[in-house]
Amino acid sequence: MRIAYFDCFSGVSGDMCLAALVDAGWSAEELARVPELLGLDGVTVRVGRARRGALEAARVEVEVARAQPERHLAQIEARITAAALPPGVCARSLAVFRRLAEAEAKVHGTTPEQVHFHEVGAADALVDVVGTCLGVERLGIEAVYASALPLGRGTVRSEHGVIPVPAPATAELVRGVPVEMPDIQAELVTPTGAALLVTLVERWGYCPPFTVARQGVGAGGRDLPEQPNVLRLFVGETEGAADAASAGGGAGAGGDRPPIRRSVVLLETAIDDASPQLIAPVLARLLAAGARDAFLTGILMKKGRPGLLLTCLCDPGRESELARLLFMETPTLGIRVRREERLELERQEVEVDTPHGRVAAKVALLPDGSRRLMPEFESLAALAARTGVPLLELSRAVVAAWGGGGAGR
Repeated sequence: MRIAYFDCFSGVSGDMCLAALVDAGWSAEELARVPELLGLDGVTVRVGRARRGALEAARVEVEVARAQPERHLAQIEARITAAALPPGVCARSLAVFRRLAEAEAKVHGTTPEQVHFHEVGAADALVDVVGTCLGVERLGIEAVYASALPLGRGTVRSEHGVIPVPAPATAELVRGVPVEMPDIQAELVTPTGAALLVTLVERWGYCPPFTVARQGVGAGGRDLPEQPNVLRLFVGETEGAADAASAGGGAGAGGDRPPIRRSVVLLETAIDDASPQLIAPVLARLLAAGARDAFLTGILMKKGRPGLLLTCLCDPGRESELARLLFMETPTLGIRVRREERLELERQEVEVDTPHGRVAAKVALLPDGSRRLMPEFESLAALAARTGVPLLELSRAVVAAWGGGGAGR
């Protein structure tokens, strides 16, 4: 499996993420096309080199030639959804901005939908967020790890005046994340950088042993007297990754491949005083906020009342924000929380070319070494809507193309 490790010894920001990804091999030309992809007029991306302390690094600058409109979350989500992005990139970008909106809403005493995006909603942040998610996808990264985040000290000037470091939104975003407080008078972790990593990172402070294939160094916007202001990115393969990376055809080479054991947190609550029509949309909100899964089960509650059991699975450290969402979006008065273990199959996201068009899919590696293809329903539905071909026929075409060696990338 291909993984990435972000070494954030000098912090993280959106432009540092972009620069590290480009330095690690992502196409600078594709990054330069992101503003056009998002329909952002007067916005350009410049990629160059910079020296920070003793280190040379890639430097990315997003230049905005004209004033941008103030945006709310719905407008940002609509722009991302309308862009021609891979499904995973779209979902992760939406999740990043949802986290930003929820953090800003909490510190300013409003709701995510009412937040006026200033710094975090400007055109450069759209490029930072979507560009980073796209770069991770293009480099084939399947799991992201990162070091603890050094927050810095002092104050910084914002649209709201002078505020302390870490910025209130950043402090809210990094709840449950390992942090450090070095004696450096600078904002080392920006809200955009924090939102990107807390959305993408699977585990903090640790990553499994891996063979380094690429590294990238991204420069921040200014020099620090104490140390080089750069973000380092290592990309490599964990043990057995060659098998997973080659998943583009039928059966694999065989051999025992035990499932991966992962810790998850389970949130559940029983609801009998709300219409299912009001509760069902909460599932999409949970998934957009980073839940690994969310579902409803019909149950019979006390006094013979029909009800719903809402269950949500998430990574450790994310249960507080998801519980807050449940309290805000449902009439529940209590949520059960427990940590469990689950066994998972290794998987890889692929795109399969069919006679009707390209479809996103997942390839799962089974314990006996064989592989199973699972087309993504959203991708199938979108292609069916464009072509008029029935879903069942498209699904069969995907399996036939993949089994016959017709996998895309």
